[in-house]
Formats: sequence, C-alpha cells, structure tokens
Amino acid sequence: MSKKQSKSSIPRRLSSSVPTSSVPLNPSGGVLVTSEEISAAFDFFDVDAKGSVTMADLKRRLGTFYKNMPNKEYRFLMNNKSALTKQDLEELLVDNTIQGFDPVAEAFKVYDPHGTGYADVEVLRSVFQSLGFGDISDDDLGILVETGDVDGDGRVSRE
Repeated sequence: MSKKQSKSSIPRRLSSSVPTSSVPLNPSGGVLVTSEEISAAFDFFDVDAKGSVTMADLKRRLGTFYKNMPNKEYRFLMNNKSALTKQDLEELLVDNTIQGFDPVAEAFKVYDPHGTGYADVEVLRSVFQSLGFGDISDDDLGILVETGDVDGDGRVSRE
C-alpha cells in the first residue's frame, strides 16, 4: 500500500447504508473476499490477459456501470499504482478491515438506479451491450430475468 493510503483508510471510503448482518466476515472482521472471487474479479478487469490491471482497464469495465466516476476514485481503487497484479489485489483484499459494506447490495444499485428493489431490464440490456455481448434480444433478456428471478415473481430482486 502507498503511504497516502493505508488499510485503515479503506473502510472510510467504502461504506454502505445497507444492513450488513448477512455479509460474511474474514478473521480480521472485514468483508470476506475469497481467492476465487479475487481471481474472477481480476480476470474480469484483465481483459487482455496480460497479468496486470491498469487504470485504463478499470475505466473500460467500470465505465459501463459508473458513467461519471472521477479519476481520484480510479486512483484509489488502483491503490495509487499504475498497475495491479492478482497478488497485489489479494494483498489488498484478503485481510481487509472493511466494515459496514455489503458488496452485493452496492453492485445491485447499478441495476436498480431508481431504488425500486428490482433490476431494471433496460439497464440489464444496456450493461450486457456495453460489456460487448452485442444486442440482447427480448428472448435473451427474458432468460436473464428468469435465471435471476429466485422468488418467481417475474422480476430480479436483490432479496
């Protein structure tokens, strides 16, 4: 970590007003992040499979979800480095002390921009298109909703 950013600065920056009682915790009391989750996240951002993630990689992927994210937030996520390896990411996240943060709830906000409790299907369509999956047909969108509809009400909800 850089001198400007210590582990103790991370919890202040990553906070959520969502109840976090169901969020699994690591031995340090922070949000549990598994090696599998770190690998999946790293692979998502390392689209060119070069073994490192740059700010440009973050912008390319996160720009789909966060249209107006300021550069200082990207620098924070990069730990003020020009590139991060999977090992760097593991060192930052495995033994974190982030509290009061529910990553699933935060991620769901992208798909529910109006706070209805349900994913907006047009946002789903737009995200998949922005990620390079091309035009999503209504049938494909229906399959996505059906797959994510755990309570059978025809909508994707966080609960």
